[in-house]
Amino acid sequence: MVLQASALAGQRGDRPLFSGLELALAPGSVTWLRGRNGRGKTSLLRLLAGLSTPMGGEIRIAGQSLRAGGPAWRRHWVYIGHQNALKDDLSASEALRFLARLHGLPADDALIAQALKRMGVANRQHAPVRTLSQGQRRRVALARLVLAMGAPVWLLDEPFDALDTDGIAALNDIIASHAAAGGCVLLTSHQPLTLTNPAPSVFDLEPYAVS
Repeated sequence: MVLQASALAGQRGDRPLFSGLELALAPGSVTWLRGRNGRGKTSLLRLLAGLSTPMGGEIRIAGQSLRAGGPAWRRHWVYIGHQNALKDDLSASEALRFLARLHGLPADDALIAQALKRMGVANRQHAPVRTLSQGQRRRVALARLVLAMGAPVWLLDEPFDALDTDGIAALNDIIASHAAAGGCVLLTSHQPLTLTNPAPSVFDLEPYAVS
């Protein structure tokens, strides 16, 4: 398994959200994380990304414990949350390059151009981020995935938000390529998934919810 969580317990502030959670993601898999609002989907993704601390349990990526920490462990995953984290005063290509360097990803001009093209926003690469629509901003943020094909685990929180049909198709293609190369994806989505190859499995948080 690429990612495993055992007996995992999470909380938001002082409020317990889930406990006893068991999760295993295999190479080449796409998993749709589901659960009612407030059950802890975002909190779980942040735990798996090492951005917050679990109440209990263990997380391992590529056989390495989260508790070991360190830069080497962080190279195994990519996390993209609700926020696009793009600087308004930069151009689309500059904003993507900034994100890439921040996360230790390759960021030369050719790779940046290729990533933006893959997400269908090559024609906006020189436009200031502040002039982009919400859908275009989301595409620029998601172009980071093209630069991170070597990271085996992708943790994506509502990646399809604000995307139109073409944007959804572009993201599906990138996810499919990552899975075909042996990566795995855990994502949330309020809208039905249209990815068919590979067909996503469903992981439901409800059985682990703390009332």
